[in-house]
Amino acid sequence: MSPAVPVCRQTVLVTGATSGIGWQTARLLAGQGDTVIVHAPDQASGDDAITRLVADGANALQLRLEVADFSRLDEVRAMAARVADEHPTLDVLVNNAAVAAPERRTLTADGNEIALQVNFLAAYLLTHELRDPLSAQPHSRVINVSSSIHRTASIAWSDPHRAKRYSRLATYAQSQLALTVFARAEAPWTSVSVHPGVCDTALLPLYAHEGDSAAEGATHVARLCNPSTELVPGAYYDRTTLSPPAPVALEDRTVRRLCKLADRLVAPTP
Repeated sequence: MSPAVPVCRQTVLVTGATSGIGWQTARLLAGQGDTVIVHAPDQASGDDAITRLVADGANALQLRLEVADFSRLDEVRAMAARVADEHPTLDVLVNNAAVAAPERRTLTADGNEIALQVNFLAAYLLTHELRDPLSAQPHSRVINVSSSIHRTASIAWSDPHRAKRYSRLATYAQSQLALTVFARAEAPWTSVSVHPGVCDTALLPLYAHEGDSAAEGATHVARLCNPSTELVPGAYYDRTTLSPPAPVALEDRTVRRLCKLADRLVAPTP
């Protein structure tokens, strides 16, 4: 009889894990025995998410709660420092947190348009701030939960906060294109982006009147977290299928330009 193959337990940080695809992804990963760092925007929603995960069968000892409001970059930095201190090795980072752009253009305390910051800049900053734990061992992964809507987008390089012409759909799409492009940035880990499908979450009104369940969308994200799933670095996945992203996302010049813009926008104010 062949010896049992040991199960590889991972440490995974899932942002935006209090509801929708994020919570369902945390549920799936916890169910397979991973240590899951559950990110919440506030303590109350975080406590509720943990309670529901435990009620669903997750082992409370394998759950960690981290709270940070992604509309405040100082909180992103503080959370990254806490995670790095407690978890010197991080196997997977799932950049899932997202908000719909509001009807009226809204700026954060950092001076950034809110959807651009919460959906992309916070993920960009968090990923870089977690460079050490993500680089602690080979084969770590960063999964950017993007959207097929990125194909309709363009990045307003000279006006990323859309002060001149604001559209909530164009603004949201811009943030998803940025996430997709960011997955191609050079890094010691493997980064990809994924469209988990049009799902019945708080973002559904941006897409359609009905969609797949959040649980179904989460299966596509969790699959990419699994070390047995071979990833193509920088690739874009449409659910389970390797798919070409928007042509602009394949341009190396765009990757460099985006990172330069993001570095400027996340820099601490003097």
